[in-house]
Amino acid sequence: MIEGVKVKKLKVIPDERGRLMEILRSDDELFQQFGQVYMTTAKPGIVKAWHYHKLQTDNFTCVSGKIKLALYDAREGSQTFKQTQEFIIDLENPLLVQIPANVYHGFKCISVQEAIVINTVTRAYNHQNPDEYRVDADDSDIPYDWRK
Repeated sequence: MIEGVKVKKLKVIPDERGRLMEILRSDDELFQQFGQVYMTTAKPGIVKAWHYHKLQTDNFTCVSGKIKLALYDAREGSQTFKQTQEFIIDLENPLLVQIPANVYHGFKCISVQEAIVINTVTRAYNHQNPDEYRVDADDSDIPYDWRK
């Protein structure tokens, strides 16, 4: 496990009306603070990577479709420096993955339908000065192959 990454196994509760899944609660061990919640999607086969934040922590889950979430630790001084990690997330394997600041991350839709990801972050997005730093998904020093 990359240093500082935390995983919470989520529980989907079905009944005759549909399903319910708690994602993140203020009394969870993982909860730090509330910044905002947003939804992002990816169409089948599409990769959204790589980026990291210097200030915020992300809390990713997939609520429709299926994703491969990949992380890369570029933090010098971290015990897991230069290590990668991946998670497969969907409603069959519902996870909340907490990604600390300065850890690169991205995801690929690996389902036949569009994947819907919910991210609960610790800081609101600053449109004038975004806390977002990007590198190309395939043209970088990150030792990860999105084609696999």
